[in-house]
Amino acid sequence: MLNRADKHVPATREARRVGSATGSQGRGGGSLALAWDLARGRWGSLIGTFLALGLAVGILSMTGLVFASARPQVPGRYAGAAVLVKTPSTGGEMDGFFYPDKPWSPEQVRSLSERLSRIPGVAAAVPDRTFYAQAVVGGKPVAGDTQGYLWPSAGLAPYRLAAGRPPAGPGEVVVSRALGLAPGRRVTVLTAAGPASYSVSGTVAGPGHYFAQARTGGVRVIALVAKAGTDVTAIERAARAVVGAQGLVLSGSARSATEPLSDVQTRWFGYQILSGMAILVAFTAVFIVASTFAFGVAQRRRELGLLRTVGATPRQMRVLMHGEALVVGVAAAATGVALGTACAPGFGQALVDLGFQPRSFAVQIQLWPLVACFAAGLVVAQLGVWAASRRAAKVTPLEALREAVVDERPMTTGRWVFGALFTLVGVVLGVFIAGESDSVVQYAFYAAGSLIVGLSLLAPAVIPPLVRAVSWPVRSGAIGLLVRQGALTAVRRTASTAAPVLVTVGFAVLVTGMVETNAGANGLRRAAAVQADWVLAAQGTPGLTDAAVSAVGGSSTLPTIVYAGGGAPVGAAGVAGKIKADVIAGDLRNLRGTRTMAVAEWAARERGWRVGTAAPITFEDGRSTPLTVVALLRSAPADLLLTRQAVRDHDPSALAGPVYLADPPAAPVEAGSGIEKVADRMAGIEEHEDKLVWVFVLILVGLSVGYSAIAIANTLLMATANRTTDLRVLRLSGATTGQVLRTVALESTLVVAIGALLGIVVAMTALVGITTGLTNMIGMTVGMILPWPVIGAVIGICLLLAVTASVIPARAALQPPRP
Repeated sequence: MLNRADKHVPATREARRVGSATGSQGRGGGSLALAWDLARGRWGSLIGTFLALGLAVGILSMTGLVFASARPQVPGRYAGAAVLVKTPSTGGEMDGFFYPDKPWSPEQVRSLSERLSRIPGVAAAVPDRTFYAQAVVGGKPVAGDTQGYLWPSAGLAPYRLAAGRPPAGPGEVVVSRALGLAPGRRVTVLTAAGPASYSVSGTVAGPGHYFAQARTGGVRVIALVAKAGTDVTAIERAARAVVGAQGLVLSGSARSATEPLSDVQTRWFGYQILSGMAILVAFTAVFIVASTFAFGVAQRRRELGLLRTVGATPRQMRVLMHGEALVVGVAAAATGVALGTACAPGFGQALVDLGFQPRSFAVQIQLWPLVACFAAGLVVAQLGVWAASRRAAKVTPLEALREAVVDERPMTTGRWVFGALFTLVGVVLGVFIAGESDSVVQYAFYAAGSLIVGLSLLAPAVIPPLVRAVSWPVRSGAIGLLVRQGALTAVRRTASTAAPVLVTVGFAVLVTGMVETNAGANGLRRAAAVQADWVLAAQGTPGLTDAAVSAVGGSSTLPTIVYAGGGAPVGAAGVAGKIKADVIAGDLRNLRGTRTMAVAEWAARERGWRVGTAAPITFEDGRSTPLTVVALLRSAPADLLLTRQAVRDHDPSALAGPVYLADPPAAPVEAGSGIEKVADRMAGIEEHEDKLVWVFVLILVGLSVGYSAIAIANTLLMATANRTTDLRVLRLSGATTGQVLRTVALESTLVVAIGALLGIVVAMTALVGITTGLTNMIGMTVGMILPWPVIGAVIGICLLLAVTASVIPARAALQPPRP
């Protein structure tokens, strides 16, 4: 079938300009000017690239502004402290969970406080002691406000009395004005020991509960309140001389290092979403831009051949393609930066509402993220056009004489080499996942990404046999023959359309399947760990008090953090009664008193501990005590087990975990706790976790589908516009308009089916490794779970987009020209 010669008139006109440019600016300047003219003339075919780049830069700008704004903040309750002295950092993170740094010992706190208070200009040196305290109003614990302090800490904000007076005795408390309690009222306050009634002596404008005296944990911050007019720099310098290696001295914005660990954890979750979005957007944008430009080169071979005929050199052809990408990149990046700046505040607030940023978070418009994202857009455009420019440089002058659009050599040596390499890496990573326990998800994404790149490069070689296999049922008949041969003849067009479907379906199957499979594994693990019908669980509080546990006659673990081996944090738990654990060595019955411990085998091996070893352990109150190892465990509720009394002696804020019961208690339970069926409790936990995870999943899948829409529509619009003559020849050959449109629709359906099939293969390879890895991790057989309704919806959207983007322009092309 022949293309219309008149559609190459613009190329001929520009070819004359290349001839002039070749003679006068052989170093490429004329090619850049020509790139601008060609981009303006071909803007309709570049609109998909513009949208993909613009959307990418917009999302990158939006996430970049949020990322730049999501920095640690100085806690509001330290606003009145000019200088903070905190304990040295001990890492604070283990296995992805954040732990507080090791506290000072009581002797260190007394010594440092006395010496710091004598610094000239220091009005007070206040050890900040915190503990669990939560008011009960209207029979329910007040959510969010769970911290108790000694009264001197109120002056660090400073929180001044709004009404009443400071607490004067053990039965009085100052509470937040937000509770609506006037001085003289009684209020029940939950502590780790249980509920107690206090008289409200006063109220303050800020959060917290302030006591005259209380049993507190260790001290990690000593706040220095400066006298009016004192040089803070001088205080900071003197404090460093006093503290030495015993702590860190912070002033100004550096005080943000003392922000609550709950905010650190929340921000960390937000970082995961932002990083996932940025990586997916950058990967997909390069992928789509490369696919679009490669397809454009395949369609413009005659035009490029004309340019070569009038003297354009291969170098000028590469400059021409990069110049077009630069023109599109500048326009798209500028649009994207403006879009991202406008959307960033709303996106930041959405993250706060979803619990992925602290309540104090607010987006700040800064210049450097926008400049970086603008530059990233240009880099993405140049990376996307790199392979296409090399292919354009290889077009020969004889291509100007060709009229048939047939892919004679769709697979180049580079595509074979890199396609095979990426596919091999993906397969190897998929196999490696099966033996990996700590980074299953990370390696799954690596495997899927490598396979997607590899299969996309190998698509022109893989697609012909797939076309024959998928189109086998419709091989007979005129329409079936046209669809089959059209896909086999225009392999590059088929590959360029199938590539975004492959990316979209692959990521959708991988991410949703991973979430569902992991949820199933968690369900198996919880079901195996619990052998009871009822559970006493915290409701509106961080955990259960001692009184709540004792009231039901049960027992539960008492989680805490201890420090060993140079101050490294270790997750520990106090236990009582019979313990379900797999003992490797020693005897768990010897776990008694306050000077013994049972240790997970891996933790003991890491520290060189054996049964009988006495090791110094630092507790939450800062005191260090040598504990003797009485047993090594393969599996246990925590890495280090202590008696419940040992934990309570050193951690007055430790709250118990759920208590599992055979029968529900007859008496009412304490406020802040409730009796539930175990099945309902597990379902509630999974529902909460699934909600957060699915927010992340929907963001990623939504981005992927959005990019697929742009890529599919752009590729098919370009392809259909280039096939106008072909479609009209079919019409003149006797085919009805309906038959031509059905042919086009079936071609699109075939391409989507191939892309979806390849995407499912990619995802299944990674998911097989994930299920094997989870099976090895939890010691139970984990089955692969795929949410087929979601996957079907994604494939259906791709199909709808493909058919719409091909049939509508085809119908317009078949309309008779207006007189």
